[in-house]
Amino acid sequence: MQCPYCRHADTRVVDSRTADDGSSIRRRRECPECGARFNTFERAHLPVPPIRKSDGSTEAFDEEKLRRGMVRALYKRPVSDERLQQSIDHIVEKLRTASERSVPARTLGEWVMDELRDLDHVAYVRFASVYRQFNDAQAFREEIERLEQTPSAELRRSQLPLIHNGEDDDSAA
Repeated sequence: MQCPYCRHADTRVVDSRTADDGSSIRRRRECPECGARFNTFERAHLPVPPIRKSDGSTEAFDEEKLRRGMVRALYKRPVSDERLQQSIDHIVEKLRTASERSVPARTLGEWVMDELRDLDHVAYVRFASVYRQFNDAQAFREEIERLEQTPSAELRRSQLPLIHNGEDDDSAA
């Protein structure tokens, strides 16, 4: 590796350690020419297939674009950045393990909706309304009814109900 200070063509590794919970390696390097020391990080590059849009064109997967869309749906919702990142990581892992040369945008959208459904019902409906292009209030009602019919996952049990039905859970005690 080239020295970033004097541009000498070769440096030597002084120390190597795992970093980021084992997902990368930190190497301490030294330049034999100028004596400068610096760190480098080595991480496996796992390719993500391109996204095939509905018009047949493809575009490179953009994790930041995915994050922006999910953050927009989660605006002012009680979901931590850590839970959001876990959902994004889960989607990226699905993309990496997809057996197709390109993943349809429709499939990616469904995966995003699955993750949002588990994170927050309001964010899910927000995203679904744009993604599925709801045209009227009836489309919202149908989606909410479909959402309420879906079997509850462990993560969904802690969510506030999407529509309060007037019953008070504390009054049963």
